[in-house]
Amino acid sequence: MVKSRRVQMLLILVVLSFLLIHFLPCSNNAHMEEKPAPVHILILSSWRSGSSFTGQIFSQHPSVFYLMEPAWHVWVTMYQNSAKVLHMAVRDLVRSVFLCDMSVFDAYMSSQKKKSDLFQWETSRALCSPPACDSFSRSDIITAGNCKTICSKYPFSKVEEACKTYSHVAVKEVRFFDLKVLYPLLTDPSLNLKIIHLVRDPRAVFRSRENTMAILQRDSNIVVGSQKINRETGPYNAMQVICKSHVEIYKAGSQAIPSFLKDRYLLVRYEDIVRDPLARAAQMYRFAELHFTPELQKWVHNITHGKGHGTQAFQIGSRDALRVSQAWRKTLPFQKIEKVQNVCKDAMDLLGYRLVQSEEEQKNMSLDLLFAQNSS
Repeated sequence: MVKSRRVQMLLILVVLSFLLIHFLPCSNNAHMEEKPAPVHILILSSWRSGSSFTGQIFSQHPSVFYLMEPAWHVWVTMYQNSAKVLHMAVRDLVRSVFLCDMSVFDAYMSSQKKKSDLFQWETSRALCSPPACDSFSRSDIITAGNCKTICSKYPFSKVEEACKTYSHVAVKEVRFFDLKVLYPLLTDPSLNLKIIHLVRDPRAVFRSRENTMAILQRDSNIVVGSQKINRETGPYNAMQVICKSHVEIYKAGSQAIPSFLKDRYLLVRYEDIVRDPLARAAQMYRFAELHFTPELQKWVHNITHGKGHGTQAFQIGSRDALRVSQAWRKTLPFQKIEKVQNVCKDAMDLLGYRLVQSEEEQKNMSLDLLFAQNSS
């Protein structure tokens, strides 16, 4: 009888030892090997500031799920409101995108929506490769044209499915005019948000906006809000609002910053990107905790050192980026330059853009003098 009990006790000890050896370590290993929390990147800019190109620097990275201006859907649906009124809806949508919860688009899109109904979906390499599209590899550099032709007939559910497989989620937005609106996202424990604030010389922005005035009309109306709009003053009113917003965002992000913004705000000037694309891309990647692969270095160099003139609005192709960025100096009348400088003087002073005092100076001032202060 005693021997039988000893055998039972030994069997129990053997079973317990087996459980301790095989199950507890597995549990610990599972905890140790848990995926790191995703990094969330918001490219914060305004229209015609080189933000689509900057967005592509992130979109083409194989670790990044990228969406271009998802809040377009908010503004199209609620166009009768001002930008300030729409801030909350835009912020909520962007937060949901960062968390890969694409049900947020149900409020702004048809119940029969497809992936191709998402604004500028084809500019996202992540939506042009598995699991969103099986025709390309996730490591491929993919053009929007090729993607649109091949990858359009996929269900909307693929957007969320793809998003959840990436370590980084990047969003490019032009519909925030106040950094404080984003404070709830910066303090949200479910997000690891980093903000890249992209600015461009207001004179170049104005010239580019003139070339796309009809396309931007609805957005411009929302920007100026209740201000009286006419063909003569409307473009300058819009520039005044945009420039003021850049000043406020920069001050909030770099001066007297709250603790939760430390190391999470980076100002980048578009002119500095096109003058030294590899160095600035490397800077942004470091900030976003991304590796700058040799393939991406080659792509960044090639797309900024082409022969294109950048004449197709909203299309990213190989071009002489530095020359295109300075086209305003030869094409924008000095009278208009003076008006833009007048409404955007504070932004230009703060962000390191020197004022042009005459038509002669406009065409002869060297780049080093025009942009003497490099952004950090």
